[in-house]
Amino acid sequence: MTNTIEAEGLVKRYGDKMALDGVDLEARAGSVLGVLGPNGAGKTTAVRILATLVVPDGGSARVGGHDVRKEPAKVRELIGLTGQYASVDEKLTGRQNLVMIGRLLGMNRSAARARAAGLIDRFGLRDAADRAAGTYSGGMRRRLDLAVSLVGEPSIIFMDEPTTGLDPQVRAELWAVVREQIARGATVLLTTQYLEEADQLADEIVLIDQGKVSARGTPDQLKARAGDRRLEIRPEHDAEKAARILAEVTGLSPHHGENGLISVPVLDPTLPPAVFRRLDDAGIVLAEHALRRPTLDEAFLSLVSTPARPPAESPAETPGRSPAHDPADAPAGSAERPSA
Repeated sequence: MTNTIEAEGLVKRYGDKMALDGVDLEARAGSVLGVLGPNGAGKTTAVRILATLVVPDGGSARVGGHDVRKEPAKVRELIGLTGQYASVDEKLTGRQNLVMIGRLLGMNRSAARARAAGLIDRFGLRDAADRAAGTYSGGMRRRLDLAVSLVGEPSIIFMDEPTTGLDPQVRAELWAVVREQIARGATVLLTTQYLEEADQLADEIVLIDQGKVSARGTPDQLKARAGDRRLEIRPEHDAEKAARILAEVTGLSPHHGENGLISVPVLDPTLPPAVFRRLDDAGIVLAEHALRRPTLDEAFLSLVSTPARPPAESPAETPGRSPAHDPADAPAGSAERPSA
């Protein structure tokens, strides 16, 4: 299949901070590429470069067959962008925001109004369509933000943490929208802090850590790198002692999860019986135990070097920064297609 997004050796520095250090990305037509990584890993910088909002210091990138440096206008004709922070005009109504973007994209007034009406219905905004966007709840603003990015029916869509802070119902609604876009043949690059989201939506995942690609593959392939199975226990007492026994028997550092659960990868089928014997000998009673496949969360934790680091992103990526300045300084949350 044809790649609609191709990046090779992307480099970007902000002062003495290396945001991207030789990143390669590929996304096939009609697929979802998930880009994961700790805060400040470089995900948003990659999106900004591909969306022509930032010029890379090194490497190359093509979107829809067009070079992001040499043909930015061509790239902007093809893409939609929705980011971490809703950036619609709060003084305009939801309908006016959508019509305005349609007009900026070259639609006549009638076509822009018709497109706005269709998106208002699709995103469940009919009751609020003629209210100022500044009065919308967070979930409504995110739905309007995504609707704005789809006004021109882009063939390539960049979504930079589009569901951050949303409740599960609204997240599920946006997942449905992503699937609809793929069904019509669009390509989606999705960055997210919700690993379940990537697991549900992404055909392939690239994990960026400290500006470099540390792993890539399908969700199942990345899970396999965390071990084919995981042994999970929840002791009734002596959790620290139980964790030490797990470490001694397996030679691995246990992961401490919620509700007192402790887990380790199982690379040898003889390990669980050995663990249970040692725990029994130590008089440790288990309230729960299971042998299961690893989650993407566990794969993520096993593949990144640090859980988070201070962002090396552009200072322009600060919530609330107005996009009305130079386009290169616009936050990645700009929902408008850059061609506007």
